[in-house]
Amino acid sequence: MNIFKHREALLALAILASLGLIASRFPAFIQPASLANVINDSAPLMILGIGQVIVILTKCIDLSVAANLALTGMIAALMNGAGVPLPLILAAVVVIGAALGAVNGVLVWKVGIPSIVVTLGTMTIYRGIIFLLTDGKWVNAHEMTDGFKALPRLAILGLPVMSWVAVVLIAVFALVLTRTALGRAFYAVGGNPHAAVYAGLNVGRTQFWAFVISGALAGVTGYLWVARYAVAYVDIAGGFELDVVAACVIGGIAIAGGAGTIWGAVLGALFLGVIKNALPVVDISPFWQMAISGSAIILAVAFNTAKSRPKGRLILREATE
Repeated sequence: MNIFKHREALLALAILASLGLIASRFPAFIQPASLANVINDSAPLMILGIGQVIVILTKCIDLSVAANLALTGMIAALMNGAGVPLPLILAAVVVIGAALGAVNGVLVWKVGIPSIVVTLGTMTIYRGIIFLLTDGKWVNAHEMTDGFKALPRLAILGLPVMSWVAVVLIAVFALVLTRTALGRAFYAVGGNPHAAVYAGLNVGRTQFWAFVISGALAGVTGYLWVARYAVAYVDIAGGFELDVVAACVIGGIAIAGGAGTIWGAVLGALFLGVIKNALPVVDISPFWQMAISGSAIILAVAFNTAKSRPKGRLILREATE
């Protein structure tokens, strides 16, 4: 078996090559502490990427994940300011994130609106709700308790809790996709919806659960993001949904659904994380990150299309009878 035929292997080599190229001029970039920082910076992208993989597998897309993150993060900050214990805050962001994802899922399943239209709409609605809750005001570090801010930064075996949360979720959902009936249903619905129906699967319900999972993961990320950066406001994580989609597409997840792995999205997130952290080191504005993400999506989709195109010529023949 040729490992170079696998997107994950090629992407891993691309990450190593990028690290080697950067290290040739800036050796400190590959020091353990620096690499741990890259992994930690990439953790939110990995977590959201897990949910996006599941949604894309079902022939949908979720463009509301960053807005979901912002809303749940703001709610977490407001609950903390009101004196709510941290365990209840963590439970609340998961439930609220899942509920926001369920709104997307119901509109796609029961109303039949295309997912890209639904999530573009809810993306704006969720950020509007933040404005209504806060009147556009920020929640800053001095308004958050030390315990609320400390958890994502707490280091265990050299990695912060934020990174360990990503590691655990990656392992859990990798098993869900490969070892459970629900995981197989996600692939089946995206690969061939008509065959899935004949196999007894409810396509709409399966897509609904994909959005619920994506929303719950966005809720987790909302707390981690706000607590780590110690700030919450309306436009937090603005445009981050583009990075999430880019990580998935770079990782080989078929935008048409039915193909891809969690590990591909994780490597895609790491690739973007390396690039993002390297830009300031090589004296390039971090604002180029958006352009790089957009270009990466186009190039990855072009690569996927070329790879899946049938080889040889297709000869059309008229029926004789």
